[in-house]
Amino acid sequence: MIFRLYAYICAPKLKKMLIVPIKENDTIDKALKKFKKKFEKTGVVRELRSRQGFEKKSITRRQQVLKAIHRAKMNPPK
Repeated sequence: MIFRLYAYICAPKLKKMLIVPIKENDTIDKALKKFKKKFEKTGVVRELRSRQGFEKKSITRRQQVLKAIHRAKMNPPK
């Protein structure tokens, strides 16, 4: 028998229920771990953090460029 863990997440973009299927012999820890992974994939927390303060588009673009430069330095082409 499979049980399901239901959680309703209220967020601007995500207005649907997260359903985590749980097997009969799964522990609560496993169920919470599955829920956390699924919740993290939705990107709700990331969106909330980005909405906390207004940031100009030029600053956002500049940060993306700096991150790309850093990644390029860390992984040079072979």
